[in-house]
Amino acid sequence: MSTIDAVLAELGITLPTPAAPVANYLPYVRTGNLLVISGQLCLGLDGKLADAHKGKLGAGISPETGKEAARLCAINLLAQARAALGDLSKIKRCVRLGGFINATPDFAGLAGVMNGASDLMVEVLGEAGRHARSTVGVAELPLDACVEVEAIFEVA
Repeated sequence: MSTIDAVLAELGITLPTPAAPVANYLPYVRTGNLLVISGQLCLGLDGKLADAHKGKLGAGISPETGKEAARLCAINLLAQARAALGDLSKIKRCVRLGGFINATPDFAGLAGVMNGASDLMVEVLGEAGRHARSTVGVAELPLDACVEVEAIFEVA
């Protein structure tokens, strides 16, 4: 068991089966020592989007629920990384996260919502989980998800 797997177990996190692409794209691409993972939605272990994670921040979805959704997105990123690498110990660092928050135009808490994903990466990867980041509010996401997160990892 890798150190990352041990930390996930300590946190009580089970990685789900990675979501299959729903359009003409790959779930991940490895080029050189970079692993680029396509945006992951806040799907649960059952591969479904909970009703609590459908809709817009600022119009029915609380910042706390949005942060929880971003954490689920990060868990799904790690599931894709395992599928790509076979072993999470090959992750050297999280280089960048990009967050898309389905929000009303006046919702000002985007950064706090995205901390759900950022905090998980640091919890799981330690210092190697600290990353560059972009967070943007968007008008709509697939399946009416409230959050989507993409990632770039440096890998061995």
